[in-house]
Amino acid sequence: MPHTRFRRRIGTVAIAAGLLAAAMAGATASAAPATQVTVQRACSAPAAGYAACLAMVDSDAKGRPLSRSAAAAADLHPFLAADLQDAYDLPSDLLGARQTIAIVDAFDDPNAESDLAEYRKANGLPACDADFPCFKKVNQRGGTTPPPADAGWAAEISLDLDMASAVCPNCRLLLVEADDNSIENLGIAVDTAVALGADVVSNSYGALEWNSELADLADHYDHPGVTIVASSGDSGFGAQMPAGLPTVVSVGGTSLYQDDSARGWGERSWRFAGSGCSAYVAKPAWQKDKLCGKRTIADVSAVADPSTPVAVYDTYGSGGGWLALGGTSAAAPLIAGVYALAGNATTVPVQYPYSHAKALNDVTSGPAGTCGGGYLCNAGPGYDGPTGLGTPHGIGAF
Repeated sequence: MPHTRFRRRIGTVAIAAGLLAAAMAGATASAAPATQVTVQRACSAPAAGYAACLAMVDSDAKGRPLSRSAAAAADLHPFLAADLQDAYDLPSDLLGARQTIAIVDAFDDPNAESDLAEYRKANGLPACDADFPCFKKVNQRGGTTPPPADAGWAAEISLDLDMASAVCPNCRLLLVEADDNSIENLGIAVDTAVALGADVVSNSYGALEWNSELADLADHYDHPGVTIVASSGDSGFGAQMPAGLPTVVSVGGTSLYQDDSARGWGERSWRFAGSGCSAYVAKPAWQKDKLCGKRTIADVSAVADPSTPVAVYDTYGSGGGWLALGGTSAAAPLIAGVYALAGNATTVPVQYPYSHAKALNDVTSGPAGTCGGGYLCNAGPGYDGPTGLGTPHGIGAF
């Protein structure tokens, strides 16, 4: 049975958004994720030198994105903000007021502000209005002229904004839209986010490693005093950038579900969560795992399995309205929100969880990965590639 606190929060959401609560009625996941749906990537495959967005959209057999009613019919009950706050024991109502989370993505989502407003209203989160101006959108130069719009990346943007809001509703959100999904322009957008005052920068995109990656990327993702997080990928074993950089918190993925444990929730590794052993990045001093002589991915994790999806509101991208989405694109902005709640960016954000692992939920089981066994692609006690050190249990590890 869900905790009392979970039932109370769901009641608050239902009052604020009766329509959404009704559509998600009975939002109690099974003891383990069993429903399997068709999944499609929100964005098209990128060319060399370009990054893929990592949002994954639950769809029907014909490839149409699942609406609220279709998701319920498929026995999926996408998680609301209250679910995520409860699952990870987060003090979301109390903290984050002085923090800015930057969301870096490519192309423009013309409906980003209005879609975010609908998500926040439906989840009982404070509105971004004149009294609380918590949303701003700029291009990669910090200007107001948007880049070309793209439906796939719009779904990614909605996912990122909604997850950051769910975890840290009191944070300010800065959406920085790169001109396109080239590695160079996304890096410039990160620099702009930092220059405009971001405390945490979330990046839900990635590209497979290449031999000049450090020369190409390192400076863009190294900003002392600012926490930078990135999705580990949705294709299983294989190091991706920028998640593999030593200055970036690499975020893996899990399946999240309610159970009858003391926590009230269970997690398993998600089979397709990105993990890896870098070919080019030296091993940070704080990583002690034995089978990878260089940088190991991931560091921490959160819900990402499209079979245990999150609810996202998007009217420009993948079909319009409430959708069920997953991918490590959901996990990265969620973890960004947890870092913002903690407000510890003046520490070394990548290193901090390694010395505070007892404050995380250790994910010890899950489907077999794709690298032949062992912790680099399979969950187990302690550190492993798909889930890193574990998932948030409050903010003590961040």
